[in-house]
Amino acid sequence: MGDVAMTVPVLRALIQQHPELKLTVVSRPFFKPFFDGIPNVNFFAVDLQKRHKGFFGLLRLFLDLKKLDIDAVADLHNVLRSKVVRSLFALSGKKVAFTDKGRAEKKALTSLTNKVFKPLKPMVERHVETFKKLGFSFDLNHPNFPPKAVLSDEILKITENKNQNWVGIAPFAQYEGKVYPLDLMQKVIDELAKNNSNKIFLFGGGNEEIKQLNQLQNNHSNVIVLAGKLKLKQELDVISSLDVMLSMDSGNAHLAAMLGVKVITLWGDTHPFAGFSPFNQPLENCITADREKYPLLPTSIYGNKKVEGYEEAMRTILVESIVKKINFILNH
Repeated sequence: MGDVAMTVPVLRALIQQHPELKLTVVSRPFFKPFFDGIPNVNFFAVDLQKRHKGFFGLLRLFLDLKKLDIDAVADLHNVLRSKVVRSLFALSGKKVAFTDKGRAEKKALTSLTNKVFKPLKPMVERHVETFKKLGFSFDLNHPNFPPKAVLSDEILKITENKNQNWVGIAPFAQYEGKVYPLDLMQKVIDELAKNNSNKIFLFGGGNEEIKQLNQLQNNHSNVIVLAGKLKLKQELDVISSLDVMLSMDSGNAHLAAMLGVKVITLWGDTHPFAGFSPFNQPLENCITADREKYPLLPTSIYGNKKVEGYEEAMRTILVESIVKKINFILNH
């Protein structure tokens, strides 16, 4: 989800600086709301369960897309499926380009021996380079974001009208190595909830996460669990109205960033130097685990590799530092 969300500000800037272009975004149907409202962008939903499943499905996908009279293909995913489709377009004489994900540099950054600890090119900049290969030069220096959504009555039944600071918290991630310990997250929520000027919305998905979010809510009247209550488009509308989002290195950080919301991210086994920090957010909003105590960090790009002795690395991120950062943003 985060990978797809990171393409949104890139495509916004591309269309803003090349309004003559027509873009067709090819992705899973779930992601369609990400691209709603971007001028000149059509969404093509891939059916990976039936029509576009397997190799022959990818051939059908190519033939379906070919009917749209596409002139060039930018492969921003660069995985086996997208490689097959772009290769078919290349064989048909179309210009193609793909995003170089810098896998060798990332391997060096996360290596446990001979680590090369330096900031890598952000993924959004890598996507810009992909379009430059196709002849479309542009930059991300003056991003434009969609206006804050008008919340529907259905949403307002849950959120009520906005007359407080709205703080979003997304405490989960795909892998354990990216999740701030829940006992510490409870303290963050409790501290923020003490201030009646704050209303806190908890994001997540799935029965187990909803159960944990209900515990984190901890009977605070100004803490609301949104997980399981809204559709994706409705969640995006709420996120667009937040004053700040606190997230792990996960999809919710990128959803908030693509909507122009201020984002604070917490980093454990992963690190913003890998190029996945949220778009248009200052580095100081990325709070990382202590590398003096845990010098092998980052140990992973995605948080899916466990290193013995590093299980508690995220506990070096202090509750006080998180609350202080959130309050600073709310007060400025």
